[in-house]
Amino acid sequence: MAEEAQGKAAPKKIFVNSVDLYHGRNISKFLSNCVVGASLDEADDADDDVSVDSDALPPKVKENTWQVVGTLNDPDKEKPDWVKYILNASDKAQLAENLVECDVVIYDITEDPRSVEEAAWAVEAMQAELEHWPGQKIFILISTVMTWAKSKPLDPDDPEIPFTEDDYRRRKPHPNFKDHISCEKTVIKCGKVNKQKLISYVVASGVTYGEQESVFHYLFKTAWHGQVDALNCYGDGENIIPTIHVKDLAAVVQNICDGRPKTRYLLAVDDSQTSLMEVTKAISTALHNGKVTCVSKEDSMMLKDLEQVDFDQLLVNLRMDAVYIKESMNINWHSEAGIVESISQLVTEYKQSRNLLPIRVCLLGPPAVGKSMIAEKLCKQYKIHHIRVRDVIEDAIKALERSAARADAPDEEEEDDGKAAEDQETLDKINENRAENDGRLDDEFVVQFFKERLHSKQCQNQGFVLDGYPKTYEQAKAIFVPDEDAEVEDESKVPQYDKLIMPDVVVSLEAPDDFLRDRVMNLPEKLIEGTHNTEERLNKRLALFRDNNTEDVTVLNYFDELEVHPVYIDMTKDKSKEAENTVEYIKRLVGAPRNYGATPEEQEEQQRAEAERRLRMQTEEREMRERREIEESTEMRRRQQEWQARLDEVRREEAESLETQSAPLRNYLMKHVMPTLTNALVDCCKARPDDAIDFIAEYLFRHNPQVD
Repeated sequence: MAEEAQGKAAPKKIFVNSVDLYHGRNISKFLSNCVVGASLDEADDADDDVSVDSDALPPKVKENTWQVVGTLNDPDKEKPDWVKYILNASDKAQLAENLVECDVVIYDITEDPRSVEEAAWAVEAMQAELEHWPGQKIFILISTVMTWAKSKPLDPDDPEIPFTEDDYRRRKPHPNFKDHISCEKTVIKCGKVNKQKLISYVVASGVTYGEQESVFHYLFKTAWHGQVDALNCYGDGENIIPTIHVKDLAAVVQNICDGRPKTRYLLAVDDSQTSLMEVTKAISTALHNGKVTCVSKEDSMMLKDLEQVDFDQLLVNLRMDAVYIKESMNINWHSEAGIVESISQLVTEYKQSRNLLPIRVCLLGPPAVGKSMIAEKLCKQYKIHHIRVRDVIEDAIKALERSAARADAPDEEEEDDGKAAEDQETLDKINENRAENDGRLDDEFVVQFFKERLHSKQCQNQGFVLDGYPKTYEQAKAIFVPDEDAEVEDESKVPQYDKLIMPDVVVSLEAPDDFLRDRVMNLPEKLIEGTHNTEERLNKRLALFRDNNTEDVTVLNYFDELEVHPVYIDMTKDKSKEAENTVEYIKRLVGAPRNYGATPEEQEEQQRAEAERRLRMQTEEREMRERREIEESTEMRRRQQEWQARLDEVRREEAESLETQSAPLRNYLMKHVMPTLTNALVDCCKARPDDAIDFIAEYLFRHNPQVD
């Protein structure tokens, strides 16, 4: 009421189910930043693109945008920031009451099978309340092209003729999507009862991609990890997959909300007519090594991480043309050309939305300061790659040798022969250079090897730790100087550098020579054999390091000039085992890992280790408890024995005391009483009088000795 009094209309309310799932999340986020009716205007500039590229960016404050409410597929998840409030999907009465208060209701049935039944219930519940609300409501069902999967070609002689919206009555669903087509029919039917009150639309969405990825996520994830020789393509890969970017799908929904088109069944696909093989190849090239291998459908079903619903969509074979949305809707396309043409943009979206950005660290310092040990620990923690000079050179030479060997293969193509001959020439130069420099390589070759390694897909995907290289200012400048086509830092007073390989964290481990010599001398001999840490070699390396890093000239100056300021750590102050304190400090500098976390195998290993730890703790506690009980029992017996001994001693002492105290009395009786009393008793026994006591008394009286 306050808004109306101030001349402001109440915000338009829109409902989206499952705002925590892929479609619901992206569509609701898109619409929450859309001004109502904006799609009716021409999109003349980039400002009309209402998509949000990153969760990290603050939302633009706009007036008269859609107010989003919704449900959660997982009730334990938190409400997204752009959603006004969350409804309880299990409370049908409350849900129905809130649905009729919304201007637009959007149900996506492509991700959760339970949503199919719920969507049919929702549209029927709204139809039942037609007479109880003013104005017109819109119900939009987001379905899938899988309801067309078994449709017969329009022309058997020309199977490449695409389906359009006009052919929707001829559609035949995939066996696993029969419930979906039934729901589509229910929605269309309910929208015909009273069009003045309820308009219903069905959007048959192509296989969606972009942002976090959904159906194609398994391919992106596998390629990003780079742990397979080639990316799997299911079946022969010749099937054509109708696709659409999830933001473009959201734009279609926005146009329906604003324009309320007369066409009730809409196809939502982009312009691409690409095969699964082409998509897989593009993903492999962008994130891995570009290799693809075909896997039979039967073997594909054995993959644990690939859901049946995703597998079905990857194998769909349909040619579709979304005529209506292209000709009648005002869409500022995010990816109109499809996955293959937009793969670079999609890879960036994928990495940013899942926080899979590479971690780049450079560890520098004198020989034997502990760089390699710390680098290994960091690589294990962050699952990134350990870049050592020797490994880089050896791997590069092996790759050149393998490539050069192909020149003699009879079945190689001409273009490969050219590359092989070029690599053979490079290999000859390297061998010649090594012969002239006593086995060492000039910086020209080493720098090139490093640049190639740091630009490799593995380092660009996960990241790396540079171990002790570059060693000089000139080497650093040669490595990080941008190529002509490299991505560089924005123009400023700071010199340009290659952003793709520049370390985010540079750490210099500091220690004096005497400390380093003592450290090496205290190492076990088996750790020194075969290394550069013998006394003679160590002294030479230390001298070379000090020569290359004087007070005025050091490799660290290069990073300072680029405002990538090194962090200095005094290793003489770290008394922890294996420099754990230094490792923890660098971890705080780097931040949290940016990867998928533990693999199923690692999780199983962690669970096993945790179970063993708990069992070990329980065993230790039980043993400690038993040991404590034994100790307490032993102590109790000892105390009982001690108490009994003391009691016996007290009794003996009391007996001795009584004995000592009774001696005078006994002597007195024996001298003065017992002789006369004894005689009285003897005479009494002889006489046996009737009154023995009286007899004894008279006897004692008569024979009483005179005592003066």
